[in-house]
Amino acid sequence: MTADGFYGIIGRSESMRRLFRLIGKLAEDDLSTVLIQGESGTGKELVAKAIHAHSPRASHHFVPVNCAAIPDDLLESELFGYTKGAFTGAAGPKIGRIEYANNGSLFLDEIGDMKPALQAKLLRVLQEREFEPVGGLKPIPVDVRIIAATHCNLEQMVTEGRFREDLFYRLSVIPVSIPPLRERTDDIPLLIEHFINSIGKNKKKPLLGFDSVAMQALSQVPWRGNVRELENLVQHMTILHGGSRVGYHDLPEKYRVGPPPIPLSPEKEPLREADTVSRSEQALLCSSTTSIPRESWPEKGVDFNALVNDFETQLIVQALKLTQGNKKEAARLLNLKRTTLLEKIKKKELAGTWLEEEEDE
Repeated sequence: MTADGFYGIIGRSESMRRLFRLIGKLAEDDLSTVLIQGESGTGKELVAKAIHAHSPRASHHFVPVNCAAIPDDLLESELFGYTKGAFTGAAGPKIGRIEYANNGSLFLDEIGDMKPALQAKLLRVLQEREFEPVGGLKPIPVDVRIIAATHCNLEQMVTEGRFREDLFYRLSVIPVSIPPLRERTDDIPLLIEHFINSIGKNKKKPLLGFDSVAMQALSQVPWRGNVRELENLVQHMTILHGGSRVGYHDLPEKYRVGPPPIPLSPEKEPLREADTVSRSEQALLCSSTTSIPRESWPEKGVDFNALVNDFETQLIVQALKLTQGNKKEAARLLNLKRTTLLEKIKKKELAGTWLEEEEDE
């Protein structure tokens, strides 16, 4: 588990940290079936892959099957395989995905769409640890962990008679619920950064990010498509605004709910590494920066660019003084990439400046 994710699942909110801890426990017990429940786009397959990758079965196959994408008349032979002559066109035997997943994990996505006849055959696999290919007479033993997923309410489907009750209880030995994106909006900046980096790898002009007003607006979106919808938005913005930063008015209309949010003040601006930069560090960083008293403003105005450049220089020098010249730590305080800080130090010819100031003091 990293600070920002777990086996490709991105998040640092408390609800996601609980999910990561649960995945770790589920992986240790590699026999129990798992039922993953969550809305479309929440990352159910990623959770299934994480359970497999963290388990003793990781060196064997992880075999995904989308029960909603395969026609009913083909799903049985896809899962169980068939023998030669089992039906017209079966010129030779074919192993099914259950057998292919032997000693590994079988991921049954959208299991709520599976027809009752197949549900009964799957129940036997779970109970007896064996199956019969289509047209076969002899059962074949199999050691496979079943991980199922659905966006449906299976309990309600059981009540309505559309899903077998005995299969439901076999599958939901350990239920896992993935929170929708609207319930973990704190993870949106982290997810956006991840998607910008992954999508931008193959782009001449990658997206530079979203400004604070746009980010605030995105935190108010209901996100019915969840993480997948957010990824699509970043891809959309990369195509239209590559090489620049996305503002509120650059967002598609559906993401501009109500009037533009009021921009956050600088001291409340969310940092990508906000959990590693304390308020006391921020206060120390800004303590020596200067401001222009109201009475000292010249009639002709000020040189805005020069003042901004001076302010930036003061911040960099102060950060280097606080960290005793440790550029990695200074970059963390400034919420900059280390390479960006090094470029600014070189451009401003600041090498050793903070040491000279300390000697003068």
